Amino acid sequence: MKQFISLFLMTLICLFSCAQQVPSKVSAEKPIKNNYVTKVVVPELNIPWGMAFLPNESILITEKTGELIMFKDGNKTTIEGLPDIYLRGQGGLMDVKLHPDYKNNGWIYFSYASAEGKGDGGNTAIIRAQLNGNLLSNIEYLYKGVPNTKKGQHWGSRIEFDKDGYLYFSIGDRGNRDVNPQDITKDGGKIYRIHDDGSIPEDNPFIDSLNAKSAIFSYGHRNPQGMVMHPITGKIWINEHGPKGGDEINIIEKGNNYGWPVISYGINYSGTKFTEITEKEDMVQPLFYWVPSIAPSGMAIVNSDRYPDWKGSVLVGSLKFEYLERLVIKDNKVIKREKLFEGLGRFRNIKQAPDGYLYAGVEGVGIVKLIPDSF
Repeated sequence: MKQFISLFLMTLICLFSCAQQVPSKVSAEKPIKNNYVTKVVVPELNIPWGMAFLPNESILITEKTGELIMFKDGNKTTIEGLPDIYLRGQGGLMDVKLHPDYKNNGWIYFSYASAEGKGDGGNTAIIRAQLNGNLLSNIEYLYKGVPNTKKGQHWGSRIEFDKDGYLYFSIGDRGNRDVNPQDITKDGGKIYRIHDDGSIPEDNPFIDSLNAKSAIFSYGHRNPQGMVMHPITGKIWINEHGPKGGDEINIIEKGNNYGWPVISYGINYSGTKFTEITEKEDMVQPLFYWVPSIAPSGMAIVNSDRYPDWKGSVLVGSLKFEYLERLVIKDNKVIKREKLFEGLGRFRNIKQAPDGYLYAGVEGVGIVKLIPDSF
């Protein structure tokens, strides 16, 4: 009898602790009323991967194909001086981020696919540069994933600063699923943390581990394409692509193993399984996962007074289903999901700008601003 009661209690604990992991319990629906509409503010963009808002009210936009655009007062200007961009598959010019003290130091950070280094192909690289008129200058190379590979998938890559000024960035597993993500001596399938000048923090989790990549902050990731600092907690949140099913939202903690590909809620694209388990000791469960996959890209956590009914919500772009998803979070659990602006296009990025408004990069459309429908 005691054994039965113990088993029953363990089952209840598992059910309640894992409840937030079951997406069918929180299906995405159209909102009863969406109080906001989209307004195109930067038209005619192909794949607007990243954007950053300069103090002079201009917007820096990265096109995946390798073009850096400054938009101001209705005009687009191409910024010259980028290093060579290696275009292959999902790789190209990716994210852009201003230094938190940009007004004083002028540093701008980029992630991109680079063919620099030994071997054919490329890998994800991080640089910083300063803007001098319409030209990038003082380029400094901060990190480059190795080895180069001709595989075109899973480059990452997003960039974010935390409240302490550390720089985080993602590199996907580069299509080497069974080698890179679980091996801390190899790049790929990781979230990295460095100082703003590229040096390695002394308290990084693997700095004293033999042959480890000392910039690694967490591992066991597949292809993170969304990253944001939570405006209240200061934690780094990411979303990452799963295979067929199993896209995830994770809160990044120092030294944690997020399980890819040992545990997953997804399967191979062919429909076969590559793992039989969804959880394992010492591997972190996602805050939330999607089945089927939505192909998440870009991420924002709303804290602007311009969106009072969305405050605290997580916004994630869906490349696959071409909508913006709003997730309502309570106690780190998703309690509600909404599909916004269905059919507008592939949402590649979403940012809350210094003016408090939300801006989204939509493939083939451009940059759209989310405004009240009463405007």
